[in-house]
This record gives sequence, structure tokens and C-alpha cells, in this order.
Amino acid sequence: MRIEKTFVFWAILTVLLGCSPGFAEEYKLDLSEIDKKPYYIGGYLEFRPDLLVLDKDAALYKLRFYRQPQGNTLKEYDGKLQLDGSYEKGIARAFARISADLSYTYLGWHYKTTVYEGYLSLKPSPSFTIDAGKKTMKWGKGYAWNPVAFVDRPKDPLDPDLAREGYVVATGDYIKSFTGALKTVSLTPVLLPVYNNVNEDFGKIDHLNVAGKLYFLFYDTDIDFLFLTGQSKTNRFGFDFSRNITTNLEVHGEFAFIANQKKTVIDSTGKITTSESDVVSYLLGIRYLSTQDTTFILEYYRNGTGYSRSELEDYFSLINNGYDLYLKKGDNSSLKKAASVSQGAYATPNPAKDYLYLLVSQKEPFNILYFTPSINLIMNISDKSFTLQPELLYTGFTNFEIRLRALGLFGAKNTDFGEKQNDYKFELRVRYYF
Repeated sequence: MRIEKTFVFWAILTVLLGCSPGFAEEYKLDLSEIDKKPYYIGGYLEFRPDLLVLDKDAALYKLRFYRQPQGNTLKEYDGKLQLDGSYEKGIARAFARISADLSYTYLGWHYKTTVYEGYLSLKPSPSFTIDAGKKTMKWGKGYAWNPVAFVDRPKDPLDPDLAREGYVVATGDYIKSFTGALKTVSLTPVLLPVYNNVNEDFGKIDHLNVAGKLYFLFYDTDIDFLFLTGQSKTNRFGFDFSRNITTNLEVHGEFAFIANQKKTVIDSTGKITTSESDVVSYLLGIRYLSTQDTTFILEYYRNGTGYSRSELEDYFSLINNGYDLYLKKGDNSSLKKAASVSQGAYATPNPAKDYLYLLVSQKEPFNILYFTPSINLIMNISDKSFTLQPELLYTGFTNFEIRLRALGLFGAKNTDFGEKQNDYKFELRVRYYF
């Protein structure tokens, strides 16, 4: 059965190749590519020690450490080797991005190797490309969040530029240019299989899902229409846009509609209910570069799949009350119930409905070359809890990047960031690029 499903997947891919208008075009040699090396190998080696200042009164500390109480701080040491490689020959290109991570925490040593991307790309004409393998699609225009990224893993809003693991897909790009108000149109169909050991964390297994993106450059505005359909996840569609109002000011936004989204809620007594409804998520943002080389990024994110303030308060109350019961009677049943749902939406970095993101960075202040300080804020608008993260970045040594940052989490009891396991986190990151 599995062989048959794999055959169907690759048969569809073959049809796409054969039917594409790009295959009917004659491949032309680009003389500018003659001097290019056919291969590339690069990446970086990273060392990152962290110091976490724990909040022992926080609900998420109690949920995680009630069996293994910790001191006031935790130290963690992380190392990473990320390798990027590609090889080109004729119309074909192979690309791979692999991460090897070694970490030491209070649980001991942990090692993991992850293939972020690994795919084969064919470009039979300048206007047509087809890829097959593991790939990050990078849909959406938002910086911290992307509600329309239907076939991507979510970003870490505290570090949105980090490379992410992709999914195994077959996808193509057909691009057509015009003169006039409509300058460019491109079509990106995507086939995403979900079977045992193939994208099985995407959704329900034993299904072949179809997604797509239609892009327009219209009056100097980038516009995408996107969709996902199939039985691994419920149907969803959306659009995004980005436009430079001036040379220094850009506005962007995303809108996503998700049909029949399931939501699991647990109340303060431990009762679990599951509901299903259509939801809407969207994002609006601006990016501004001042004449002093100060960059401002401001975004508002409405998370239609998130929890209301009262729903989060119930969740935190269940944990706090369950922890008291565990200390008094050794009964951890309430904590086990809370843990059973914490693997879902409650465990996401931003589980609530309304967030504000602000990033301010200054390039080379006081004429200090290769130095960029920045600070970012993420606020839960409903309960007024927030994170504040200042950062110092220095790149003055050849092939080295040194980053020092601190993270503070602030909020009252039973609030989003007030109940996180840490009060503060201090991080040093040293990268060597090669």
C-alpha cells in the first residue's frame, strides 16, 4: 500500500513536469554561468550558553518542574553546526541544509540532527522551476508571524530569522512578466503528502494535500493569494500584500481564513471541551528606516486560533490549584490533565488572541563600526503582559558574529507572560561562518 501511495505521488509530479509550458521551451545556455562554480558549501558553527532565571511562582514552572524542583537559575549550553550545500549541472540543482545540535541541560546531554531542507530543483526555462524534496516555502509577508504560512512550520517570534525545518513537497514556479500596471504573475502549486514517516506531524496521515500561491506585482504592490486543501488539515485560504509607500516606509499585511478549526479548552476544574468553528487570523505591519539608519518594525497580530483571556486564566488556575493539591496530598491528577492539553495550542509561544510586536534597531550608533544594538517588545494586548528583549550584535571580526541579549518576561498572575517558567533569560551567541 505504501509503495502504491509513493508511486501516485511521483506520478503526479511527472504529470506536472510533462504538462508544464516550461517543458515546451528550449533550454538556452546562459554564458554568464560558465565561470560559476558548480558547487557551494557553507554554513556556521555556533556556541550558545544560556542562563535562565526561574519564576517558581509561575504556573508553567510548576507544571514542568513539580516532580523535579530546581534552584533559582538554570544553565544551558547549546552548540550547533549548520551546513548548507548545493550542486548545479545544466538545468538541475541539488540543495541541502542540515543542522546538528548538541545541548546540555538539567536533563543531561542531548544530540539531534535535522535535515531542514534537501531537494532537487529543475529549471528547464528561465520562467519555470520545479522542486521535489524537503523545502521551506516561506509564505507570508509578516516579520514575527505569518498566518498565511499554511505549509510552513511557525516562526519563533523572539528570533524570526532562524532557519526552520521544511516539509517534503513537490512544487513548481511559473513566472510571466508584462509591461504596464501588472508587471509580474507567478503560480506556485504544491503537493504535500502526509503518510507514515513522511510529514506525519503536519496533520492526519494517509492523505495527499494540495496547496498553492498566486503572486501579482501590481502597481508596485506585491500580492499573494494562497490556499491549502486536503484531509490532513481543514481547508484554508488567504492573501497577503506588501508595498513601499516611500523609499523608507513599507506596509504589509496578511489575512487567513481557516474552516472548521478544532479548539480544545480546559477550564479551572479540569473539564475538557472541544469545539469546531471557522476562524480568521490576520496581521498588519509597517517597516520604517529613518535617515539615521534606525529601523522600526511594528506589527499587530490577531490569532483567530488562540485563547481568550478568561480561557488562559482558567488554564493557569487549574495548574496553580493542582500544584497546591499535589503539595498537600500528593495528588497530581489536575497537573496531568493540564499537561495533556499543553502539548497542543496552549504550548505555542503565543497562545492568546491579540499581540503587538515592536522592533527597533540602530545600525552603527556613534560611528561604532559593525555594531547594531536593538530591542524588541511582544505584548499580549488583552492582559497587558509582555516580553522585552534588548540585544547587542557585533560583526567586526572576520567571519564571526557575536550576539548578547537578555529577555525579560513581565505580567501579573494568570497572564500570558506572567505565568511563563522564566522571569529572565540571558544568552550569548558566538557564530563562525565558513
